[in-house]
Amino acid sequence: MTPETVISIAERGIITVLMICGPLLILALVVGLVVSIFQATTQIQEQTLAFIPKIVAVLVGVVFFGPWMLSHMLSYANEIFSNLTRFVG
Repeated sequence: MTPETVISIAERGIITVLMICGPLLILALVVGLVVSIFQATTQIQEQTLAFIPKIVAVLVGVVFFGPWMLSHMLSYANEIFSNLTRFVG
């Protein structure tokens, strides 16, 4: 296995992780921002208020984006396993 092959596999893995985690992170960021603006305008400084909406939003995001995320993970895994014989042999 050449260094270029290893770098290519690692690059593809990082891109896959970013694509899978990106929508959920953006969703949590937006919900956190909305809750923070709500807390700042109403002057409610409850610490747990920020966590519950984020958890619910991420769970809804997993339900909504789950099949798409799973298909990307499976395609990357299939690519790795199909090229495994070429790299080992």
